[in-house]
Amino acid sequence: MSNSENKIELKDVKKSFGEKKVLDGVNLKIRKGESLVIIGGSGTGKSVTLKSILGLVTPDSGSILIDGKETIGSTNKEREAFMSQFGMLFQGGALFDSMRIWENVAFGLIQGQKMDRGQAHDIAMEKLKQVGLSPQVGNYYPAELSGGMQKRVSLARAIATNPEIIFFDEPTTGLDPIMADVINKLIVECVKDLGATALSITHDMASARTIADYVAMIYEGKIIWDGPVKQLYDSGNSYVEQFIHGRADGPIAKHAGFAA
Repeated sequence: MSNSENKIELKDVKKSFGEKKVLDGVNLKIRKGESLVIIGGSGTGKSVTLKSILGLVTPDSGSILIDGKETIGSTNKEREAFMSQFGMLFQGGALFDSMRIWENVAFGLIQGQKMDRGQAHDIAMEKLKQVGLSPQVGNYYPAELSGGMQKRVSLARAIATNPEIIFFDEPTTGLDPIMADVINKLIVECVKDLGATALSITHDMASARTIADYVAMIYEGKIIWDGPVKQLYDSGNSYVEQFIHGRADGPIAKHAGFAA
């Protein structure tokens, strides 16, 4: 694979907080237009990997490339250029309570791109339609919506700027299985329509199976397996097998010291 095919590439990324080593040499490649899902338990490094790519956390060492360009140590102007390519669906939705729904969706257009409010409104309404919400919803406030509807709004905001890369942080947290499936399928449709590259982190295997083209498992700060999603249930990796089947017994439990 040539570097030009990689939209995102991490090389030996390490990060510690005090004496706690969180990332211990993460290596990962995401090709343009692909959807990669990182799976793993709590505290294994999923969120820190995501935050490192977003520039919210600065790794201690290693390299993070976007379109072949180094992002670690970039200037503010360079960081802004990278960020302009990104869309993000946050775990909790992160909607602004004091803003109407259409203003939430249009936030990146108005604040980031300095777009006229009228034009931004029209785009926001189109994006709400794309995620299956009626025009009336645009004038509501977040507190007036159900959790599932708020998640749709968050997805509309993530795609509003037509980003090249979209990040999904535990996109189905707090949703019932039916609504989670609806959101997963909407994510697939929206990413495909944009031709975007997607990176998701989740411990929800139903999400991973639906969203992913490729899956990578992180354990103790390292990627211990990666491959096409169709190979996930035939990985030959005992750690992956234990995690995806949710088994109490196995190498993860033994290593953590709580095996029966």
